[in-house]
Amino acid sequence: MVEAYVLIQTEQGRMDEVVQRISQIAGVTDVDIVTGPYDAIARVAADDIDILGRLVVSQLQTVGGVVRTLTCPVVRL
Repeated sequence: MVEAYVLIQTEQGRMDEVVQRISQIAGVTDVDIVTGPYDAIARVAADDIDILGRLVVSQLQTVGGVVRTLTCPVVRL
């Protein structure tokens, strides 16, 4: 199992809509609205890094109102 935090920038005025839609995507375990250069942070989980990448590229990034994402995989040392 691979987990990651995905930082999300949204179009102005669309943050609530984007967070609502992202929270319904399979593999998204949590979404929070934050302040700073990003508008929201989603925690996602997948069976492997390739599936996680496809989740971000084909589902999260295609949500209307998403401008940019930054994926930060969780590392367990």
